[in-house]
Amino acid sequence: MEITVSGKQVDLSDALRTRVASHLDAIAGKYFDHAQEALVTFSRARSFFTCDINLHAGRGLSLRGEGEAADAHGAFDDAAEHIAKRLRRYRRRVSDHARDLAHRKRPEAARLYVLGQAEDETEAEPVVAANGVVAANGEIGAYATVIAEQAAEISLLSVGEAVMRMDLADQPVLMFRNSATGEFNVVYRRSDGNIGWIDPGS
Repeated sequence: MEITVSGKQVDLSDALRTRVASHLDAIAGKYFDHAQEALVTFSRARSFFTCDINLHAGRGLSLRGEGEAADAHGAFDDAAEHIAKRLRRYRRRVSDHARDLAHRKRPEAARLYVLGQAEDETEAEPVVAANGVVAANGEIGAYATVIAEQAAEISLLSVGEAVMRMDLADQPVLMFRNSATGEFNVVYRRSDGNIGWIDPGS
């Protein structure tokens, strides 16, 4: 697995880099046959360190963990434990899911946009995204400015698999094509801690 360790205004020791690599290799090796890559970023906020781990375990299967502590080693331990805790929750299912990825239909391509709020809505010009889409009826409302975009994928999943992927990647929402109905569905994390499921075909 290719592991990249970087620091934002933080000097990282060789001992820390070695520890990060060996620990992530151990976690990935326990659950995945061929994890692809991991990006570990350390930063410092006031009196504590933060660590952000993004691990790509296979096509469309990503894991994310965040941690903070008084030192970089502790921050990494905290972030790695968040990932390990999620993996233990899905111990059997995540291994089966990862092995099954090679036999699945390729995900559909999509675009993910980040919208920023216009400073002055009355004077803002109509926004045209990279794909030529203009705001509905040419009107500009709050959060109508496209400030970023990136490639995304919509996978064919069961509802349980979609919830698992959303939880492993620590995302608030996930769109997928329901393997039972063929329809686009959405699962999302509610403010009460439960999971919401939108199924337009019901």
